[in-house]
Amino acid sequence: MIIVHHLNNSRSQRILWLLEELAIPYELKLYQRDPKTNLAPPELKAIDALGKSPVIQDGAQKLIESAAIIDYLIRRHGQGRLQPDPSTAAYDQYVQWLHFAEGSAMLPLMLNLYVGKLGEAGAPLHPRINSEVANYLSYLDTALSQSDYLLGDEFSAADIQMSFIGEIARAQGKLRDYPHIAAWIERFQARPAYAAALKTGGKYDFAPH
Repeated sequence: MIIVHHLNNSRSQRILWLLEELAIPYELKLYQRDPKTNLAPPELKAIDALGKSPVIQDGAQKLIESAAIIDYLIRRHGQGRLQPDPSTAAYDQYVQWLHFAEGSAMLPLMLNLYVGKLGEAGAPLHPRINSEVANYLSYLDTALSQSDYLLGDEFSAADIQMSFIGEIARAQGKLRDYPHIAAWIERFQARPAYAAALKTGGKYDFAPH
């Protein structure tokens, strides 16, 4: 049985969603953020030294990092569902989106969140951060202007991995100029497996309101 160590209101919500899409049974270990600091509880460090989520355990195997977990679950348990044939060019695009989410797009959005807490002290950084956020969101919006999902009209795990980029950008009020991202979010949040993962995972501020 796959065990998911899931922190409420976090990016690990994507892993629950993937498992629901694939109809793979799993056991949930739920951890709550500290209400004062919003940080993960120390109990997560007993599972993995970084103390971050998601973490999955599958027998003797333990994995961190959302993209690595998504790849593992599809290869080992998903019979290749929700990803293109590895022999095709579409697969290369799929892998690119898996890495783009955390390797490029997330950084300026997280900087925007943290620097925003500095008040006037962070003001000199905002133009650069906003420029980078706009760069990545424009790239994503352009891709989604051509089809319903990142790899065309067929939903894939690339959409799951990239979903948090859209959701946090919307929460930060960044989507006014990016209608294709906004429409994409509406589409994927309407999926039954997304709703099922919400019921399992607990509080998630980025869910539909």
